[in-house]
Amino acid sequence: MNQIDNIIDNALAEDIHTGDITTLSVLTRPRRMRARLVAKEAMVLSGIDVARRVFARLDADITFTAEFQDGARLEKGDIIARMEGDAASLLQGERVSLNLLQRMSGIATQTAAFVQELEGTGARVVDTRKTTPGLRVLEKYSVRVGGGTNHRTGLYDGVLIKENHIAAAGGIPEAVRAARAYIPHTLKIEVETETLDEVQQALDAGADIIMLDNMSLDQMTEAVQLIDKRALVEASGGVNLKTIRSIALTGVDIISVGALTHSVRATDISMLMEDV
Repeated sequence: MNQIDNIIDNALAEDIHTGDITTLSVLTRPRRMRARLVAKEAMVLSGIDVARRVFARLDADITFTAEFQDGARLEKGDIIARMEGDAASLLQGERVSLNLLQRMSGIATQTAAFVQELEGTGARVVDTRKTTPGLRVLEKYSVRVGGGTNHRTGLYDGVLIKENHIAAAGGIPEAVRAARAYIPHTLKIEVETETLDEVQQALDAGADIIMLDNMSLDQMTEAVQLIDKRALVEASGGVNLKTIRSIALTGVDIISVGALTHSVRATDISMLMEDV
């Protein structure tokens, strides 16, 4: 919770800074009001407890009643939550709560669409490190809400030997050998490959996971046959809703999609206020 509180506090400080001039000038006396969060389109909800926490950080006296929980599939017009409390506090928390809720729900909604395309294939969709700086914990959580799976969280919890690591180490065998000597036995090693020759090198070196980067469908099919279940196979690059099923049908185990987080569209949610 401390990490999420830090995200919220930083966002509130960025927005309110020395004071909400509009609210301070318009509200000359305390006033109690109700508010509701309303879905303006169909979506998969993510971030309801984060939205609740925004208002709690501003004013402990605000009541927040969620009508849906994360993972719910909402329709246009659904009331997501109801609040009641000091009007100034509601107004000051509006944009931060909506920014986080809309982005998180956008990620969950996008992920759910990709997951649906994979139905019946046996492949699973995973995210990447292409996240908004400072919001990774929320964005990766939203991928899980949408039915996806998380790839490594950061540079510290998984070995992924990419093109530049291979160049620096002097080749795939050298990079895998050095990594294996450095890491504990509990960690797996993944190697990014661009050609079938590199796939063979990664396989011979003992990679646990082999990433097929920007390969054609024919190349991926051949790579899957070459690997023959001796390592997990991940496909990456050029993945969208139109291509993901064809990629899955090549036989890969995992498909990583940067678009789950790096270019997602926020869902449309409004906060509407009224007198008590």
